[in-house]
Amino acid sequence: MSTASPISPNAPWYKQLTGYHWFVLLVASAAWFFDCLDQRLFSLARVPALVELMKLKAGDPALQAYGKVVTACFLIGWGIGGMIFGSLGDKYGRARMLTLTILIYSAFTGLSFFSQTKIDFTIFRFLTGVGVGGVFGLAVALIAETVPDGARAQSLGMLQILSTIGNLTAGFAKIGIDDLEASHTIAAGSGWRWMFLIGAFPALMIVFTRGYLKEPPRWQRLKEQDLLPKGSIFAPYTRLLSSPRWTKNLIIGSIIASTGVIGLWAIGEYAVDLQKVVFRQFYEKAGMATGLVAAAVNLAIAKAYLWNMVGAAVGMSLFTYVARAGRRFAFFLGFCSALIITFLVYWKMGDPESAKWMMFLMGAAQLSLFAGFAIYLPELFPSELRSTGTSFCYNLGRFAAAGGSFFSAKLTADVYGGYAAQGADLPLRYAAMTMCAIFLMGIIVLPFAPETKGQPLPEDI
Repeated sequence: MSTASPISPNAPWYKQLTGYHWFVLLVASAAWFFDCLDQRLFSLARVPALVELMKLKAGDPALQAYGKVVTACFLIGWGIGGMIFGSLGDKYGRARMLTLTILIYSAFTGLSFFSQTKIDFTIFRFLTGVGVGGVFGLAVALIAETVPDGARAQSLGMLQILSTIGNLTAGFAKIGIDDLEASHTIAAGSGWRWMFLIGAFPALMIVFTRGYLKEPPRWQRLKEQDLLPKGSIFAPYTRLLSSPRWTKNLIIGSIIASTGVIGLWAIGEYAVDLQKVVFRQFYEKAGMATGLVAAAVNLAIAKAYLWNMVGAAVGMSLFTYVARAGRRFAFFLGFCSALIITFLVYWKMGDPESAKWMMFLMGAAQLSLFAGFAIYLPELFPSELRSTGTSFCYNLGRFAAAGGSFFSAKLTADVYGGYAAQGADLPLRYAAMTMCAIFLMGIIVLPFAPETKGQPLPEDI
C-alpha cells in the first residue's frame, strides 16, 4: 500500500489521508481503545475484586487503602513497560513492538480472572501494566510518522477521542455483567472476574492486522541509513540526554504529562470509590429496602461513569480544536479547568443525579489533557528517538501517579482517617481535594514549554 498523499496540504485534514493512513489510524486507535478498555475494567472491577479476595466491605478503610496499593502497582508496571517498549520501538520498530504489547496486556488481563488472593491479583495487574504501558508511545509515534503533517494534530487527537469508546464499552460491560449477576446467570460476586476475561479479547486483533501493518516511512529510512540507536536498551536514552534540546524537551514533557496522569490516576480514579460510599448513604437515608441498595448503587455508578466518558470525548475534542491556536494555551485552559472542577466535584458530590453532570465536567477537564499528550509529546522529539521520548514523558507520570496513589492512601487512612467517624466519605473527599494541588505544577511549567503549533516534526539532531 502506498503512504503518499496526493492531496493538497491545505485541504481539510481528513481529505489528506489515504486508505493506508486510515488503516494505520484505526489500528493504532484500536490498540489504544483496548488499552483504555482494560484500564477502565480495572477501575470498575477493583473494589468488587478486593471485596471477595480480602473478605471486607467496600467501605472499609483497609480495603480502600489496599485498592490504592493495587492501583499503584499497576501504574508501576505501566511505567516500566512504557520505558522498555518506548526504547525497543525506536530500535526495532513501532508496529512490531505494538503487536507484542497488545499480546502481553491481553494475556495478563485474562489471567486476572483466576486470581485467588489479593497478592496474585496485584501481580497480574502489575504485569498487565507492563503491556499497557508500551502502547501509547508506540501508537502515537506510528501515527505521527505515517500521516501528513497537515493531518497530524487532528489524527492524534482522534486517537484519544476514540479511546473514550473503550472506556464507554467498559461501562456497558459493567452494566451487562451486573444484570447477569442480578439474574443469577453468573454467580453473585463473580462479575469482576468476567470483566477481566473480556479484556483478553484484544489478542484477536493481532490475527487480522499483523500482516498489513508496516513500519512508518520515516523509521524505515533511518533503518536503511543505519541511523537507529545502537547498543543496549538504554542507548536511546543516552542519545536523548546527550542533547541539551532533547533533554529540555524530555523534562518539560515529563512534567506536563505527569501532572495530568497524577490528576487522573491518583485523584480522578477514586471517584468510583467515593460514589460507592455516598450513593449507599443516599439510598439508605431515602429508605430504600436493604436488598435493593447494592443494585441501585451499581447502576448509579455505571451511569455516572458513562457521563464521565461522554464528558471526556467532549473535552478531548475541545482540546484538539483549541490546540490549533497554540499547544501551551490549550494546556493552560485544561490544567485550570481540571484544578477547579475536580476540587468542586470531590467537595460537593452527594447523590446520583448531581454525580452525572459533575462526572461529565470532571471527565471533560481531566481527560482533555490526554488529547494534548497525544498531540504534543511526539512533536518534541526526532524520529530516531520519538518512541523513547514520548513513552518516557507519558510513562514517567505513571511512577509519579503511583507515588501519588500511595500518598493519597496515606492521606485517606492516616491524615484524614479520623474524620471517618463523622462520615465514611470524608477521608476520601479530603484526600482528593488536597491532591488537586498537583495541577498547579502543570500551570507553572508551561511558560518554559516550546510551542510546536504549525511546526514540522523535529528531525535534525
